[in-house]
Amino acid sequence: MKLPRNSKLLRSPFDAAPFAAVLFLLVIFLLVGVLLPTPGLPLQLPPADQLPGTDQPTVFMAVDRGGRYFFANQMITNGEPGLLQSLSQAAAGRARPPTLVINADQNVTYAQLVRITLLARDAGITNALLATLPGDHPKTAPKR
Repeated sequence: MKLPRNSKLLRSPFDAAPFAAVLFLLVIFLLVGVLLPTPGLPLQLPPADQLPGTDQPTVFMAVDRGGRYFFANQMITNGEPGLLQSLSQAAAGRARPPTLVINADQNVTYAQLVRITLLARDAGITNALLATLPGDHPKTAPKR
């Protein structure tokens, strides 16, 4: 069968509605994904620059502005006795006592930090460091 040369295979116009619908769905999914909360503990660490670190084994804990303790990515539900037990277990299986790195919100009081270091000492951890953000000196750091 011979087809005439002037016939067009696609005679319908290009339909942009399905493409627009897919584009709007992508935009909605991206917006929902951005607005979902991210897991983790919201801490505002104070900025500091050129502080020494440690070459010893470390264990990490966190305390938020509400005074809640977190150890090994878990919230300590029974307060200071639970933190003491967790720190004792972390220090028990090591040849050298580890260094405790405290991730404390900048609104945590000095008394709470002293209490945490005393608990660590009772658990057998003799060194404690405060975690900070790398950056400028606290006096010149921008306010958040």
